Amino acid sequence: MDKTEVKPAPHSGDKEPEVDKLFRALVKTEGSDLHLKVDRPPIVRVKGTLRPLDRSPIDDAEMQRLLWPIMNDKSRKDFDNNGGADFAHTCDVDGTKWRFRVNILQQMGHMGLVARRVSNFIPDFEGLFLPPIMEDLCKYHQGMVLLAGPTGSGKTTTIASMLNWVNRNYRKHILTLEDPVEFVYTEEKCLINQREIGLDVVNFDHGMRQAVREDPDIMLLGEMRDHETFLTAIQAAETGHLVFGTIHASGAPETIGRILDLFPEEMHDSLRSALAMNLKGVVAQKLLKSIRPDVPRVPCVEIMMMNSTMQKLILEEEDNKLADAIRIGAQDGMQDFTMSLKQLLDDDLIDRPTAFEVAPNPEQLKMMIKGIDVKQPGIL
Repeated sequence: MDKTEVKPAPHSGDKEPEVDKLFRALVKTEGSDLHLKVDRPPIVRVKGTLRPLDRSPIDDAEMQRLLWPIMNDKSRKDFDNNGGADFAHTCDVDGTKWRFRVNILQQMGHMGLVARRVSNFIPDFEGLFLPPIMEDLCKYHQGMVLLAGPTGSGKTTTIASMLNWVNRNYRKHILTLEDPVEFVYTEEKCLINQREIGLDVVNFDHGMRQAVREDPDIMLLGEMRDHETFLTAIQAAETGHLVFGTIHASGAPETIGRILDLFPEEMHDSLRSALAMNLKGVVAQKLLKSIRPDVPRVPCVEIMMMNSTMQKLILEEEDNKLADAIRIGAQDGMQDFTMSLKQLLDDDLIDRPTAFEVAPNPEQLKMMIKGIDVKQPGIL
């Protein structure tokens, strides 16, 4: 790993947490993530690559000195009871407030930290190199839109850009339940209330019970990790709200199975019916290293819109045909990862080695590069 020099940060008062120096280093190196582990120097992720900062390793005493001051009573209790805590932290860097999504963890008996830098600027779809169909997913008055992908795939940024599009174009009430709050929105046309679990409301269940009395048009429920969260989201969609959420799934078609796995089998039929009626679309994405010097990473995006074909396949338990239906549904704005890779290549945003390294079907990508229409019968 390449060495990254830590530049001294300006002193801004005796009460400033000592760890803020490392958060400043992350911002000044234009890194995305900060990792702190005992017996290692601080490590930042820059353009997808981990780089140790040019300083001595952190021992246990220093780690505790760095981390305890940025934890409140709730996060300390979470750490003591669960071995980990999630919260947001704000740091001043040259007069600009930067937010960080922080996870403090325990591993092998030692404290550690992983923090994600949250951009102060919410980019639009063009700035994120997302396809125009994203606007259509923001125009629904009711239903559920899911963002799928692994940790660090840009799901939160994409949802923020979607909500900010609504904020610029409609007069609606947006209510978020987040753990923690990451992007802070500036109200334009919308009324926006952002509630942080553990800070503004005791837990997610209480937040959802209160939400029905708070007159939201659009709800962001953050990460959907269990069947209770999904049931709540579906119920909110069924009662006339547009619900956004994220889920850990490898692709858009796989999202259906990922949701079903959270429920007992006897509920699958009713759940399939609810998904077919209320799910409006799934956007799955992964971040790839860009070849453009002004663009660190770009999303490779798979989009599944819920048309009559998709509804029929879900209801009839033919999930294995969803991927083919996405390719055939390109005229409706749908695309799979291979189609997205081809577009990124055409736009000179990624190189061929990167595309073929992550391509789910390299042979299909080769055919598309040669101009062969893989959607035609007999090629699927």
